[in-house]
Amino acid sequence: MAKLGTLFLVPNTLGNEGRIEQLPWVLPAETIACASKLKHWIVEDAKTARALLKAIDSASPLACTIQEMHMSEWRGAARNAKYGDSIKPADLLKPLLAGNDMGLMSEAGVPGVADPGAELVLAAHKLGAQVKPLVGPSSILLGLMASGLNGQRFAFQGYLPHDVHERTSKLKQLETESRKLQQTQIWIETPYRNTAMLMACINSLSPQTQLCLGVDLSLPSEMIATLSIAEWRKRYPNEAACASLQNRPTVFLLLA
Repeated sequence: MAKLGTLFLVPNTLGNEGRIEQLPWVLPAETIACASKLKHWIVEDAKTARALLKAIDSASPLACTIQEMHMSEWRGAARNAKYGDSIKPADLLKPLLAGNDMGLMSEAGVPGVADPGAELVLAAHKLGAQVKPLVGPSSILLGLMASGLNGQRFAFQGYLPHDVHERTSKLKQLETESRKLQQTQIWIETPYRNTAMLMACINSLSPQTQLCLGVDLSLPSEMIATLSIAEWRKRYPNEAACASLQNRPTVFLLLA
């Protein structure tokens, strides 16, 4: 039986601007060198992937042009099915069976974490292929590192409900669990809902609960602050006051 290729999990930058300038800060030289050698890719978004590869090319010349690469998009089985796409993870991983190494790239951050790439990683394991994670930025871990909250016990919750009442109920549930388990609760939000999420936290959580916001992590505009809900209320008394946070990638962390 022919030797299977390796699936390399290639991290992406956390922001779209200044990728060339960001690269040496967020991706080790070995990660950049490894990514530059790959010709077969599965990516969440081809446009974002091409932008990162162009930046990588400036630091370590690509093995072939981007146009010559084999690049497929994968946004998750559920989302693909919604749009009538019946392709399966194993179909995208066929180059591995022919002995070709492949790269898996998220739209931002590390593949497989809050990312549909996890389905492809599992499929690669089922094929018996080697999976090789490469070092790069994770907004979840960067936020936890910088929060000062409990780094021994934590849980990532993904996205919270969009409905106002469901979101409030979920926040109170996370606060109760955090207090009971002394566990940091971590979640992310679509950037254009940042101000609504922050105001929901301010209006529904206990004054003494600690809340950290990690905004634009790893970018020049990065802002990280951990305050009690009472202190956040003073800083942002209304939605207009926190307009500067809107449309900026943010990680939320809570410890009751």
